[in-house]
Order: sequence, then structure tokens, then C-alpha cells
Amino acid sequence: MSQPYSGPYGVPQQAQGQQPNGPQYPGAPQQVASPPVGYSADGATPAAAPASKSRRAYPTQQYDFTASAAPVEAPQMYAGGPVAGAAYGAQDQQFFTPAGAASLQQAQAPVGYGQPAQAMGYPQDPNQQFQAAPIYGANAPVTPGYGPTNPPPAQQPQSPGMAGMTQQFGQMGVQGAMPTAGRVTNNIFPVDLMTQPPIPAELDAPPPTINLPPNTALTPSEHANCPPEYMRSTLNAVPQTSSLLKKSKLPFALTIRPYITLRDDDAPVPVIPDTVIARCRRCRTYINPFAVFIEGGNRWRCQMCNLTNDVPQSFDWDPVENKQLDRWQRAELNYSVVDFIAPKDYMVRPPQPLVYLFLIDVSMPAVQSGLVATTARTILESLDRIPNVDKRTRIGFMAVDSALHYFSIVPGQAEPNMLVISDLDEPFLPQPDDLLVNLHECREGVETLLSKMQDMFGGNTSTGNAMGPALRAAHKLASPIGGKVVCLMASLPNLGVGALKPREDPKLLGTAKETGLLQAQNSFYKSFAVECSKSQVSVDMFLFASGYQDVASLSCLPRFTGGQTFYYPSWSASRTEDAVKFAHELSEFVSAEIQLETVMRVRATSGLRMSAFYGNFFARSSDLLAFPAMPRDQGYCIEVAIDENMTKSTVCFQTAVLHSTCKGERRIRVLTLCLPVTQNLSEVYASADQVAIATLYANKAVERTLDSGLNDARETLFKTLVELLQVFKKELTTSNIGAATPLQFTHNLRLLPLLILALTKHTGLRKTTQIPTDMRSAALALLSSLPGAHLIPYIHPRFYSLHNMPDEAGLPGAEGIVMPPTMNLNSQFFEPHGLYLIGDGQQLFLWVGRAAVPQLIQDVFGLPDITGVRVGKATLPVLENQFSQRINAIIGKIRESKDGSLYYPHLYIVREDGEPALKAWALSMLAEDRTDGAAGYQQWLMQLKDKVNA
Repeated sequence: MSQPYSGPYGVPQQAQGQQPNGPQYPGAPQQVASPPVGYSADGATPAAAPASKSRRAYPTQQYDFTASAAPVEAPQMYAGGPVAGAAYGAQDQQFFTPAGAASLQQAQAPVGYGQPAQAMGYPQDPNQQFQAAPIYGANAPVTPGYGPTNPPPAQQPQSPGMAGMTQQFGQMGVQGAMPTAGRVTNNIFPVDLMTQPPIPAELDAPPPTINLPPNTALTPSEHANCPPEYMRSTLNAVPQTSSLLKKSKLPFALTIRPYITLRDDDAPVPVIPDTVIARCRRCRTYINPFAVFIEGGNRWRCQMCNLTNDVPQSFDWDPVENKQLDRWQRAELNYSVVDFIAPKDYMVRPPQPLVYLFLIDVSMPAVQSGLVATTARTILESLDRIPNVDKRTRIGFMAVDSALHYFSIVPGQAEPNMLVISDLDEPFLPQPDDLLVNLHECREGVETLLSKMQDMFGGNTSTGNAMGPALRAAHKLASPIGGKVVCLMASLPNLGVGALKPREDPKLLGTAKETGLLQAQNSFYKSFAVECSKSQVSVDMFLFASGYQDVASLSCLPRFTGGQTFYYPSWSASRTEDAVKFAHELSEFVSAEIQLETVMRVRATSGLRMSAFYGNFFARSSDLLAFPAMPRDQGYCIEVAIDENMTKSTVCFQTAVLHSTCKGERRIRVLTLCLPVTQNLSEVYASADQVAIATLYANKAVERTLDSGLNDARETLFKTLVELLQVFKKELTTSNIGAATPLQFTHNLRLLPLLILALTKHTGLRKTTQIPTDMRSAALALLSSLPGAHLIPYIHPRFYSLHNMPDEAGLPGAEGIVMPPTMNLNSQFFEPHGLYLIGDGQQLFLWVGRAAVPQLIQDVFGLPDITGVRVGKATLPVLENQFSQRINAIIGKIRESKDGSLYYPHLYIVREDGEPALKAWALSMLAEDRTDGAAGYQQWLMQLKDKVNA
């Protein structure tokens, strides 16, 4: 038994000379931290508490601390590196010297076009008019962009010999060269990866600064360049030549998310309602903040192809007020993200209504699991949330087992009729009308059908599932209008066209033959998906089978129609947590404001070409992506090739999304991103975005897996990372000889090796024989469709310490609930008396240390001690104490859909002394650990170092 505890702040007092309980990195300085007050592991003396009454003092406990002592402050996991945000925290200094543009202003300023504009943020109403701005082409020298600049060297982690290397960089001409006079450039700050461990909080930092030359934008609006939430580039300084890009080994790509929330009201975007759309006659680029007005403002030059275009006559006319308009009030000249109301010549047909056709499995497995009842109840309770502002939304229902069941709903009649078709070879529509009905007009009949659906099929004994024929019938029903076919399946399709066979073989898992299990079993689903895309029909899959369901085959339907795949292994409505998760996700799914009949095209400056596309869509041509329906919680990656040398100081990318809204409007969302051009390899590396690069690599790894296998995908990721480190060593450091050379990388990419390691250990790519094929296929579907904001936590989960979190964590703050600091994904940071939360956006694990004190257990679970805590899926109680309420608030913050995610992660309670399988699953989230024979982070770095120095 140890001596009575006397350490402060509820953390075991560290024995003299004892090392902190955490991974010890060579050369890592000793930690010095001010620990927060938290739950005491032991203590004859209560832990010191601050003046705030939010903390509880815990009674004396006895515990042996001689084995190890833990670091006392979660947010400062490692010393020797910058604090969170230091690498990105210093904001750019903006310089505005109007004198330099005075002569141009005098020469070009026509009478009546306003005064110089102020730098403005988004108004509360983004459609309100701007104040007067400078005359045409009087580009204010404020550099638009996003993110802070690189900090001065004093704020950076200093590797050995840093000062000398920095001086030599200048002599070598690899740093500080400015391809455009007057433009600030990003600089390289080398980091020794072996002695400068990663800081997870940096994953949430802004990307490297976009340093545009002065006078690049038409106005000084701080929103002239596209925010990274919508579109970001892997390189924020574009190589001037393809040879420089090839030399760098860095990928050049865009990650795009046209909509960042589930509903427009959550993040309003300026709308141009007058249907006056100025576009380049040659390349069809939309006018934007980086165009140039010439000839007294009567013409404008396209920054993409240099063609001169006429300004539309009505561009400066306000049709509402019937008067002359100051063009500098137009949002498309001040905002990089805008919506145009499209005129009729942008329509093949009038905007179609929103259509939901639900295809529900009613076979015996679906009925017994509770799927039919839960689906019907959830849709019934969500009818008011389905977008229906224009009262045109249509809805229909089909049920499938060994036959097809249609439901006819007549306006004004409360009782629907069921029509059964048993011919699966040539399914037909029993009647042309009343199968897809207006929700507003037939609300009573829809409610009656949903309330009785469970009773209709409650005694069903059929085990057949004719999903293939049902899909054909649903396509025939929906194709005249288009819309979404939502499939909810609880068994493997086994009848008619598209029938699938159980093919999972545990002996193949972890072998080269596993690749075959991750590919579609037959060609029906892909060919049918292409047919659906041509008819503007999107297919979404909700999969619930208790056994094998062939997610690899069924996910082809969403992949090529712009849909989504939701997978619920071993789902049962008898478990409250399962029912709540599905009901929440289905309700959010049907209430999201999707885009219909959508096409997306990305244009770029002459000499750049879109070379490869990743995501859920159908490529209608070499650069036109088609989405029968575009979900709001998906992202897309597009690789860029440099075909010609860049002759300008900047390049531009413009993403245009033509679509119909749920409200019956035809709109065009335009996103414009401008990037500087450089001849300097150093600046290319200093401007590289590790989050965007990891997002691209995740998509490429999925493609590689399906083409060549898991092992090849993992090896390719490793080789790619080695090449980047070799280029950095050879070209951008001076100490590049000898095996003892530090493993160095630029600071803005310091987390890329960890992200790649985490990706190779992810459920979708991990080398193991324990991951079922369906679970791996579902993970691959997420890796190839999640936007970067959700993909990075999915690859590199968030790890929080709850028992000693700061006083403000879990309480409302300026941006909602304050989250605890993120910790490194390493099990050595577990304290035996601690409480931790690990989450990747799909699952949450609440880890309870084996020596958690009874007061902690009482406050969190309402139980006397840890022996009463049940492991597995759980719903955490909300108790009458602040600590319980704070933890529930943190979990609620993670689960909320305001960030544009439909997913509602399960919460699993994991006890350190509990079920081994559940512990192993939770520990597999810790990417810095050694798992399933894969290297830990330090071993991974050693492998990289050996290859780089070979």
C-alpha cells in the first residue's frame, strides 16, 4: 500500500526521478505543466479546488502509485513543440496603400460609381447590398485569403542547427524568393519528427496562408477568396511548371464540399436574384472577385483564359428599384461563394419536385428485427420535416419480400390500397397514378399507411428478398420525375435479377484474395446505377442484416448515383441505442435540403486540367460530374494536372454546381479560389496543406484497394510518404548525408506521417483477419465520400481526458459547448483512475479506468462503484450534478448535426478490466500504439527514416 496521497490537483504525486507515464521520445524535454483540478485517484487531503464551485472534492482513497505516474495536464501532451495553434496563430498583416492605385483610379473612374470600399465581413443578411467600392479594376492591395501566415522563427520548434540551416537556405536560394514583387511567401520551418511529437490540435488549425500578390482581387473584401470549408487545395502555392510539381512529389488536387450544412438557414450564402449572369464566352467562367474590368468598366477580362467579354447591359441596373445600381454592391464581385438564380436557358425542363420513394424490406428478418415498425414510425414522425415549402414534394412506398407490394393513396381518402405483383421477371406498375403522391394533398392517407404498416406484415413468414426487381420497378415509377429511392434492407437480396450469394469466407480475410470480396459480386448494380443516373434517380442504401449482406455490391448503387450508404451491423430495435441511432439518422436524412438534377464542373486557368475525380457521382464526360441528388454531407476530390507552364502570378479554380433546390428554384452555386504561382520548391512545401493531402490519399487508397488489393494500397501510402521525405531531405535541408541525419519535415506537414499511419490502421485498410468484409466495405464507402472536416476525425479519432478536463469544458461558450483539449492517440496516456472519451464520428468509446474512484462512478453513472458499470452500447444518464451534465453536453456536441453530418455515433462503455474484445476495438482507435502487428508511431518513423536514409 502506498503512502497517503499528498499531490495537488487530484493527480498522483510523481515519485522523485520517475518518468511521466507516456511515450518517451528521444530528446524530448521534460514536461512542465499547470495541471487542472480534477478527479482524485487517491488522497488523504482533498484535491485543491479553484474558486469555482463546479468541482467536487472526492474522499480519501488508497491506491498504489509506485508503478507509474501520469502527466498532469491533458492539453500539453508533449513538451518541446509549439503550443496548439502556435504554428498558425499569427495573423497576416494587411497593408493597404491606396496611393499606388490612385492614377489608375483617376484614369478609369466613371462618374457615379461610388467611393473606395471598406474591408467588410459577411453582413447578417448576406444578400444586403454592399457599400460603395473602388472603381473598376482599382484592386485594393489587401491580400484576400484565409488562415494566418507562418509565424516568425522564434515561435517555431527549433531543431538542432535550425538557425544555421535557415541562414543556409537563404544562401541556397530555396527560401524567401518572391516570384511576384511585393508578395509575401510562406517559409519552411524544418521539424525533427523523431524529437518533435505531433500535436493533434493542429489538425483543426487553418491551412497555410494563401499569399496573393497585391491588387489581385477587385475589392478588399475579406471573403473574396474561397473559405477552406468549401474548397481547399493540397498546395496553396502552385508550381509554375509540371516538372517542378513532379520534382516535389506532392499531389496537386482540390477537395470540394459545395454545401457545408444540412440546411441553408444554418450558413446563408449571398444570392444574386436578378438572373443577370456574366460569363466568359469561351471558357464559361462566371464573373468573380478576380476578374478585371477594362475599357472604363464596359468590358471585363476573364482571369482563366484572358478573353475579353462585354459587361451585360443590366449588370448595373436594379430591376426592383428601377434605377442605376453601383456595381460594387454586387455580391459576385465581393464574395467567393455565391448562388445565382438561373434563368430558363439553364433548364432542360422546369425544376422537378422533391421525390422520396421508400423501398422497404418486409421479409421475416426485417419484421423480427423491428425494422418495419421503426422505419414506419420514424417517417411518420418526420413528415413535417421533409422539405415541402412549395407543397410539391411527392412521396411513395413499396414493400418487398418474395413479391412486390405497391401502395395506392388517393387524395381525400384515408385508407390506402395495397397491390401485390408476384411476377419478378417483368415487374410492371399495376396502375400509373396514385403510387407516387403529393405529400400535402395525401397527408391523411400517408399517415394511415405508416401507422398500419407493421400490422400489415407483422405475421410475414417469407424470407425472400427480391430487391433487384423492386429496384427496377421503383426506377420505372420515379424516372419520369427523378428523385431519391431509399432502400431499407434487412437481408441479402436472393430472388430475381441482382440476386446475391453469401460469399464471405473467413479464410480469405487478411489474404490477397480478400480483394475479391470487396468488389461487386455481379455487374447488375453498377449498370443499373448508371441507368438511374441518366434518369435523375438517386439510390440510398440503409443496410441492417444480422449476417452477411454484401455491402460491397450494394454500395455501388449510391456510389454512381450520388447517394449514401448507411450500415447497421446486427441491428435490433429491441436495443434502444440501435433504434435511436437509426431513427435520428433517417430523420436527418429526409429533412436535409438536398440538390436535385445536379451537375458540377470545375474550371481552371489555362494550362491546368482536371485529371481524376473521387467521390459518389457519375462522370458524364471528361469534366462533368452528374448527381441525380447531391447530399450535403459528402465531399469530392479532384486531381489537377499542369499541362502548360504558368505565365501569370496567380491561377484560379472555379467550381460551378447547377442544381434545382427543394424549393423549386434552379440555381448555380459558384465557388472561386485563387492561388499564387511560384518557381520555388521551398514555398511549394511550405504552402502544402496536410489535411487536404490526407483527404486525397484516403480517396486514392480506396481506389487502389478495389483495383489492386489492401496490401498494395498500404505499400503505396508508405512509398509515397518516403518519397516526400526524401525530396525534403535532398532539396530543402543541408544535412542530407549519413544515416544519423534527423528525420525532418516542414512544420506545416508534420502531422502527415501520423495521418498516413492512422489511415493504414483504419478499419478500411488495416491488415487483420478480424474485420468482416461488410464492415470493411462500409468503411471504404465512408473514406471515399466523407468531406475533409469529417474524414480527418474518422481517420485520426479525437481523444479526450474527462476526469481532469478544464473547468470550462462541457459548458456553453462563444461557439457552443466548449470541448476538452485533444490528446495524442496513445494508450500510455491512460491513467488507472481516469475517464476518457474516444470518437471517430461513427463510434464513441467512454473508457473507464480500472481504479476509478467511487465518487467518479457515482457522478457519471449513478452507481456506487465500477463493478456495477455495464459495458457495451449504452445511453449515459443525465444526473443531478454538473459533471454528469458537462459530459453529456460534450457527447451531445459531438453528435449534433449542425456541422453538416447525418451520423449519430453509438456510445460504448469500455472498462479497463472489462470485455477483452471491446477493449481491443477501442484501443484500435489509438493510432500511435502498436496494433494487430502494425508499427506504433515511433516504429513507423524509424521505418521511414531507414528508407529515407538508405
